[in-house]
Amino acid sequence: MVYITTQLLTLITFFSYLLTSCVTYMNSSLLIEWDMLNFSSTCVTIPIIIDPTSMIFMSTVLTIATSVMQFAKTYMINDKSMDRFIMLVLLFVMSMMFLVLFPHTIALLLGWDGLGITSFVLVIYYNNPKSLGAGMITALTNRIGDVMLLISIALMFNEGHWLVTNIWNNDVLHWTGTLIMIAAMTKSAQMPFSSWLPAAMAAPTPVSALVHSSTLVTAGVYLMYRFYPLMESMLLFKPIMMMVSTMTMLMASASAMAECDMKKIIALSTLSQVAVMMFTLSIGMPEIAFFHLITHALFKALLFICAGNMIDIHHHSQDLRLMGNTTAQLPSITAAITIANMALCGAPFMAGFYSKDLIIETTTMLMSEKNTIIMVMFIMATILTTAYSTRFSIYVLMNHTSSPVAQYSSEGKPQTTSIIVLTILAISGGAITNWLFTIPICEPNFSVMAKMTAPMMITSGLILGSFSTLTPKTNNKMMISSHCFMWFLTPISTHLMPKITMILPFMELKETDQGWSLIPSMLLDQLSVSSSPLMSAQNNSMMSHLTCATTITCWTLSVM
Repeated sequence: MVYITTQLLTLITFFSYLLTSCVTYMNSSLLIEWDMLNFSSTCVTIPIIIDPTSMIFMSTVLTIATSVMQFAKTYMINDKSMDRFIMLVLLFVMSMMFLVLFPHTIALLLGWDGLGITSFVLVIYYNNPKSLGAGMITALTNRIGDVMLLISIALMFNEGHWLVTNIWNNDVLHWTGTLIMIAAMTKSAQMPFSSWLPAAMAAPTPVSALVHSSTLVTAGVYLMYRFYPLMESMLLFKPIMMMVSTMTMLMASASAMAECDMKKIIALSTLSQVAVMMFTLSIGMPEIAFFHLITHALFKALLFICAGNMIDIHHHSQDLRLMGNTTAQLPSITAAITIANMALCGAPFMAGFYSKDLIIETTTMLMSEKNTIIMVMFIMATILTTAYSTRFSIYVLMNHTSSPVAQYSSEGKPQTTSIIVLTILAISGGAITNWLFTIPICEPNFSVMAKMTAPMMITSGLILGSFSTLTPKTNNKMMISSHCFMWFLTPISTHLMPKITMILPFMELKETDQGWSLIPSMLLDQLSVSSSPLMSAQNNSMMSHLTCATTITCWTLSVM
C-alpha cells in the first residue's frame, strides 16, 4: 500500500505544481463557492480560495509528504501497523488542505482540529507511556488554541459572517484578533506554550519530518498571515508578538545548545525558526515571513529525514554522542546534512539565504532605531542558530564514533531518492520561489553595516559551535538545567500544572464518589485527632492538673 500511496501523492504533487505555475503566472486569485445544501431559501456554501499563497504552500506540503512516504518505505518496513500509519498521514494531509484552501472559518476549524487529532494519534503511535504522556501534553496544549478559535468564530458569527475575506471594523474586532493570536501561538508553540513541541518527538521520525517541521507548527503562522489585516489593526499586536517571538527564539536556540537528543535539537531549531517568522510578522513584513515559511519547510524536512536515516543506522539511538565518522560510509547523507545545516544558517545561495538574510538585514535596520534590547536578543539567537548547527554537524559527521562494535552503515535507493529531491530543493528552492513565484518588487537598499551583519553572525556562530565541542562542559548546573528544561517551561507544564488542576477534582472525588460529604469528613478528622495517643496523653495530663488544682482550692477554703 505504501508504494501506491507514494505514486498517488507524486501525481497529485505534479498537478499541484502545474496549477501553482498557472496561478502565479496570471497573478490572480480564484474564489470558488461550493453549494453544499439548498433547502427552500437557505443555501449553505463553502468557499475555496485558489491564489498564489495557498497553492505555493499546498505544493510544498505535498512535496514533503511524498518524500516522507518514500522515506517511510525503509524506515518503517518492519512495522506491523503500516497501513494505519499511511491512513493517518493521508488524513493529516487532507486536514492541511482544509486549512490552506478554505477561507471559511468553519471549514478552517475542521482542518485545525483535524491537525490536532491526527497529530495526537501519530504522537502516541508507539503505544508506550512516554508516547502517551507526550501526546497528552500536545493535545491539551493545542486544545487551548482550539477553544480560542471557537470563540472567535462565535464572535465573527455575531457580526453576520464566517469568512476570512470580508472582516470589517467593529468593537468586537479586537477581541477576535486577540483570540486568533493566542490560537496561533499555541499551534506554533510560542512561549509559554513551547514545551509540547520537543515532547512530540516521541512520534516516528517520518511523522516528525512531515508534521513538526513544515505543516502543523507553521499552521499558526499561516493563520496569522491570512488574518494579517485584522492583526495589524490591533494596537498591541506588534509589540506583544515581538517580545514573545524574540524570547522564544532565544530560549529555543539556547536549549538546542544544551541538548544531546538528535530529534529534539531539530525540534528546537524548528521552534526557533517559527519564532523568526512570528518576529517578521510583528515588524510588518508578512510576505517575507511566508517566504521564510516555504524555504524553511524544505531544508528542515530534509534535516529530519537525514536524522531519521542516521537513527535507523545506529539501531534507533538518538544520542549525538554515539554517532560520528560517517563521512566515508554515508556520502549522500553527509552531503545532505551539511547542505541542510548551511541553509538553516543562511549560507550564501542556499534556500535559507534568500529569506533569512533579508529578515536579518531588515531587522538590523529597523531595530537599531527602535529597540536595542530586541535587536541584541535577535542577534544572540541568530548566532546560537549557527552554533548549534555547527555542533550538530561535528558530532554527527566528524566526531569519532562511540557506537557498538558491530555497527554497519549503508544507503538504500528509497532513502537516497527522497534525500536527493529535498537536497535539490534545499539548494534551489529559495531562488525558484524568489524568481518565479513572487511579484517583482524593487530591491531594498540597505547600508553596508546591515549587509555585513549576516556574514558576521554566521562566522561568530561557527566559532562558538566549534569551541563548544572542544572545551570541557561548564559546572554551572543551574544554567544547564534551565536550558535543558527550556527555561523551566517543561516542568511547569508537565509537573506543576497537572497538580494545580487536579486539586479541585480530587476534592470532588472525596466529596461524592468516595461517599464522604464535607461535614462528616471534618468531624471524622477531628475525632481522629482527638483520639490519637498523643492527644489522649495530653488529655490525661490536663485532667490530673485540674484535679490537683481543685483539691488545693478546696483545702484552702476549708482552712480559711
